[in-house]
Amino acid sequence: MGGKPITTYAKLPAINEMAPNFTLTDMEMNDQNLDSYKGKFVILNIFPSVDTGVCSASVRHFNEDAANLPNTVVLCISKDLPFAQKRFCAEGIKNVVMLSDYRSDFGKKYAVEIIDSPMKGLLSRAVVVIDPTGKIIYEEQVADIYQEPNYEAAISIIL
Repeated sequence: MGGKPITTYAKLPAINEMAPNFTLTDMEMNDQNLDSYKGKFVILNIFPSVDTGVCSASVRHFNEDAANLPNTVVLCISKDLPFAQKRFCAEGIKNVVMLSDYRSDFGKKYAVEIIDSPMKGLLSRAVVVIDPTGKIIYEEQVADIYQEPNYEAAISIIL
């Protein structure tokens, strides 16, 4: 983070592994799980909070890209409460699914929970792409949390 090391729970699940299932909360306070999206490509856009510049930029970028991706859903996942996510989406975000990890173990299952630094408890910035069979085909945890992910690499694996 800004050149200072931070630690996450572990390493992202590896390419060619089956993606761990999860249950997260949508903006209407309903539970959503990965199994709901079987048969589609799933992009997990994972980040600390929509209330930061880089995080909101990643949601906006994937929102634009998602409209043109066949058989693909983009899940934007943070520890933000569903109410904050809904407020953010009122700004024209409609092509991605916002999900909250505020009451689940997603951060541990995907090894993205930050375990030290002032951001302890939040999720690190990462992208995971899952194929229609549930296998991980791409993963990236950014080198510095202030960096945006490599959108083109994540999307090109689908196209």
